[in-house]
Amino acid sequence: MNLIDLMGSSVTVKVLNGKKLSQIVQNQLKEQIAFSSGKAGRPPGLGVILVGDNEASKAYVASKEKSAAKIGMRTFDYKLPSDASFSDVAGVIQEFNNNSGVDGILLQLPLPPHLDAAALLELINPLKDADGLHPYNQGLLMKGQALLKPCTPLGCMLLLDLAYSEASLETQDFDLSAVKRSDLSGKHAIVIGRSILVGKPIAMMLLERNATVTMAHSKSPDIKALTRQADIVVAAVGRPGLVRKDWIKNGAVVIDVGINRLPSGKIGGDVAYDEVISECSAITPVPGGVGPMTIAMLLSNTYQSFNSKIGI
Repeated sequence: MNLIDLMGSSVTVKVLNGKKLSQIVQNQLKEQIAFSSGKAGRPPGLGVILVGDNEASKAYVASKEKSAAKIGMRTFDYKLPSDASFSDVAGVIQEFNNNSGVDGILLQLPLPPHLDAAALLELINPLKDADGLHPYNQGLLMKGQALLKPCTPLGCMLLLDLAYSEASLETQDFDLSAVKRSDLSGKHAIVIGRSILVGKPIAMMLLERNATVTMAHSKSPDIKALTRQADIVVAAVGRPGLVRKDWIKNGAVVIDVGINRLPSGKIGGDVAYDEVISECSAITPVPGGVGPMTIAMLLSNTYQSFNSKIGI
């Protein structure tokens, strides 16, 4: 928690440190993998497919692979040129589908524009769908029965649980079990953005927790007025500083999914953090909020697939 002094009065604002929470999740996974690997005779395996030379994607994949190695998870890497054909990428996916040592498959997005991402994602074995983006898993999410859920929304929900818990990451003996699954009955949530990666799946997850959910997007009239009614704000549109202080209901929880390169060269979110922090009860910083949690949830999904396969 951070104690913010606002106009002479002290207001407690919970800054949701995704970097620290992600490390705690990964430490727990490391312990679980050490136990399960001994029983299974092998570690969990993550197959990673990177197509092209997108610098952000390359950096993100490197970070995921580094995190996987630290927790004892094996990675299988395939790097294809930017002019790779659909059949080239499909062949790698099929190879990973057939590899018994691969428990999770990550097709790094975005792909070069000539490749049909949706069609390629559909080729991934749903039981190895580490990103939770296969139509089968998304259909189960609609029914409230998903086994593998999209990583970024999963990370957002764990941060939201932290916001509503009494637990603090600042305590020396912090235990992840202290972060309970929150019941959002009576809470009004707004999701700004309707992508298949974040907006739509997190809306479903919020509904599972009994929140009343509003979806807002580029065609919605007066998003500011809609947002001011919300107890929970999830911003996922890729527009730097879109959400301002006068958009926020006093005491709201703000989850900023945006990662934008600013003219200064720095990274910023979809929320004007320095303004909004004085109005909310909890907020994610950018960087260091949702981003690290996405990696933790990818590793968690892969471990879950591994456990389901070996029956431990």
